Amino acid sequence: MFWDGAVRHAVGPAGSGTPMNETMTGTPERNGRPKIGLALGGGAARGWAHIGVLEVLTEAGYRPDVIAGTSIGAVIGGCFAAGKLGAITDFAGSLTKRRVVGLMDFHIGGSGLIGGGRLKRLLERDLEGERIETLPMRFAAIATELGTGHEIWLTRGPLVEALRASYALPGIFDPVKLGGRWLMDGALVNPVPVTAARALGADIVICVNLNSDLMGRGTTIQNHISEPDPEVVPEIDLRPTSRWLDGITGAARRVRSLVGGPSEERPGLAGVMIDAFNITQDRISRSRLAGDPPDVMIGPKLARMGLFDFHRAEETIELGRQATRRMLEDIEAAIASSRIAV
Repeated sequence: MFWDGAVRHAVGPAGSGTPMNETMTGTPERNGRPKIGLALGGGAARGWAHIGVLEVLTEAGYRPDVIAGTSIGAVIGGCFAAGKLGAITDFAGSLTKRRVVGLMDFHIGGSGLIGGGRLKRLLERDLEGERIETLPMRFAAIATELGTGHEIWLTRGPLVEALRASYALPGIFDPVKLGGRWLMDGALVNPVPVTAARALGADIVICVNLNSDLMGRGTTIQNHISEPDPEVVPEIDLRPTSRWLDGITGAARRVRSLVGGPSEERPGLAGVMIDAFNITQDRISRSRLAGDPPDVMIGPKLARMGLFDFHRAEETIELGRQATRRMLEDIEAAIASSRIAV
């Protein structure tokens, strides 16, 4: 383990799962209740569901002692740890499509499409001066080191900068430099940071997986390549004409129609990026959770929510509440089992 300013180098290259820091084992509280750790996963706008999760857990008496968050999970978890859940809830509820666009300070020449200055100022409005090490509970924001792929646990330093590094989605936000390292979205290496929550002292870990309802089960399909029906390509009339351009464009349309009609048009860039992100998050989440499963997993039904549907906060928060209520009995059973074990 080594420290570098606000940065804690936690594990080796992405996917290795090999801790490089000593494990900090949890110790049950004096009243017999085990320390509860919450691992909040990444998922852009779907992360508003974390608000509903935290509301229900707190109401039920299961306030977490440890929070590890990735990307939007770090933002919600950091605000909760700083006592600002109400502020982020109000902000989420105020968003409209127009306001979301207004918060995006697009620029040319950077490492991403969005500079992130406007979002930074919003975070600073409520979190300015907050440092991770002085929060009333253990907290870590997960980030990825650019170039090496190392998983970085941010457990010290300015809270706002740690949150920005954790949600710096490549190609969308500029990476953030902390401790001499360029950092980007932690979801690239650990979308649901169960391991970090355990290492920070949690006896039981409840995770919130925002991707559990999004993709299929990952079935491998072999030799599923359909052959196009044999068609005769229409001849292109090459005779000189004053409307020669119409002839060329018309021929191009006819050739394209043979490859695929309007219902089979090539997907757009945005659609490809979103689907690629969903698939990557789903597969990495499964792998990491299989290697270090949580005691309880909360999986909100978010298949209808888009990555950038930030304006649908009220609906997303409610889905988080519903998912958590469904798991309350399992949480109580996990806590009871932990009490017996110790």
